[in-house]
Amino acid sequence: MASFKAFLNSPVGPKTTHFWGPIGNWGFIIAGLVDTQKPPEMISRNMTSVMCVYSALFMRFAWMVQPRNYLLMVSHASNETVQLYQLSRWAKSQGYLKKKADKAE
Repeated sequence: MASFKAFLNSPVGPKTTHFWGPIGNWGFIIAGLVDTQKPPEMISRNMTSVMCVYSALFMRFAWMVQPRNYLLMVSHASNETVQLYQLSRWAKSQGYLKKKADKAE
């Protein structure tokens, strides 16, 4: 019980934005994962690129802020991964990246 109470009152506990901000960011990750089932022609290059830059900047912020916010860091690293995958799907559909089967020929 003491450790739970310590977590509740910690600088990154559920009484702070250091906790709820990263929880809210998981909405971006879930939306990106759902979008992997959609055709790549529907992917917005601009929006996906902005999400990549956003997550990269906030990964650095999460690392530099005191107290260090690992929950925020993980949520933005996950979002960066999903968005880079989406960007690669878009690039393949536009012909910017060759598919692996094309390289064998």
